[in-house]
Amino acid sequence: MKKNTALRKQVQQAIHACQEKKAEEISILELEKGSGAFTDYFVVCSGTNPRQIQAIADEVEDELEKTGLRPTHVEGYRQAEWVLLDYVDFVVHVFSEKARKYYDLERLWKSAKRLTPAELTAGGGKTRRTHARGARKKLA
Repeated sequence: MKKNTALRKQVQQAIHACQEKKAEEISILELEKGSGAFTDYFVVCSGTNPRQIQAIADEVEDELEKTGLRPTHVEGYRQAEWVLLDYVDFVVHVFSEKARKYYDLERLWKSAKRLTPAELTAGGGKTRRTHARGARKKLA
């Protein structure tokens, strides 16, 4: 349980870093165990231009490095169309608007539970997906 709490806190820090650099359309995908996923969470966001995309990626790295966490792999930084920061238990994807529409990770991983930053901060609660559109209902 401690790992899950620590992991959620790290993901929250990454989200906060994205927000600090005005990332757009931040979404969190909580990937299902047994789905073949190689990680627990995707943080997906967009930047409006290559400089902002790099700034978002830099802020995520800087913020998490303060706690001793470094990405095991970074990809796409120079091109700044899709920057991927792999932290093993979660992956941060920073897209240009065009690349995000093209790759559409939310559609590819439609079985994942979609969380808002507020839901993750609140501990996620017990949230259940209802249909493909990602509608959620809070369970008592």
